[in-house]
Amino acid sequence: MGRSARSTFVVQPGKTHPRDYPADAPSKGPDDKTEGGTALAELRSKLAVQQDMLYARGAEGDPRSILLVLQGMDTSGKGGVTGDVVSAFNPAGVRFASFKAPTSEELKHDFLWRIHKQVPAAGLIGVFDRSHYEDVLVVKVRKLAEASVIEQRYSRINDFEAELTASGVTVVKCFLHISFDEQRERLLARLDDPAKHWKFREGDIDDRQLWPAFEDAYATALGRCSTAQSPWYVIPSNKKWYRNWAIASILLETFEDMNLSYPEVDLDFKRLKERLAPPN
Repeated sequence: MGRSARSTFVVQPGKTHPRDYPADAPSKGPDDKTEGGTALAELRSKLAVQQDMLYARGAEGDPRSILLVLQGMDTSGKGGVTGDVVSAFNPAGVRFASFKAPTSEELKHDFLWRIHKQVPAAGLIGVFDRSHYEDVLVVKVRKLAEASVIEQRYSRINDFEAELTASGVTVVKCFLHISFDEQRERLLARLDDPAKHWKFREGDIDDRQLWPAFEDAYATALGRCSTAQSPWYVIPSNKKWYRNWAIASILLETFEDMNLSYPEVDLDFKRLKERLAPPN
């Protein structure tokens, strides 16, 4: 039996730098885009059933939920995962949050204040497009806080995620790993496509100049905050179809470990069917 997706992509001890992991599709999984699309379709069907059971159980008092955290360099595909994988779920059971630069109101509070408000309730799937990790990534690279303040945040994040786990939230953290060259191609594609011009900002090019610093910041975050209860997964994302398959596989394995089933309902089904019978 082959390795599970989670064991394949989870951060390994002593290997925390992005360069320690492939950005291109490895041998594990589908061989090409066609196979990947077929596999993803099967995974989406299974994920939809799992989510339906999670939502139903949440309505009956089961406290469990899932939080999918998506982090990565610009153009790594956070929006793509939302469109191609998360769209398998019923929108009624999904809560999506995107974390940009903090507002003036958010800056008045602790860095986790705005995150707490977006944690998924029982029965729901939360999706974070960027997350609390921005405060040890962008903030660190751009020196927006003192080094001592940032240093404290790693343990604060670990404590926060441990609290989530204890309350029934399963945290699935995916670092979408693309190469420097692949990002260039994707940025050029945005410039060539008028329908994607709105996605482009000149700051994306500025950030490319800081690529090594961002990689180092990710290395620290992956090393310090990949824990037994909330591990980091490094997702090869140069091939979009492979990225989608990998994350969908991880989510399905996560669901299957929850051993979900539909809640039992104390109803007299025979009597209810009789009430629905057509009149004589």
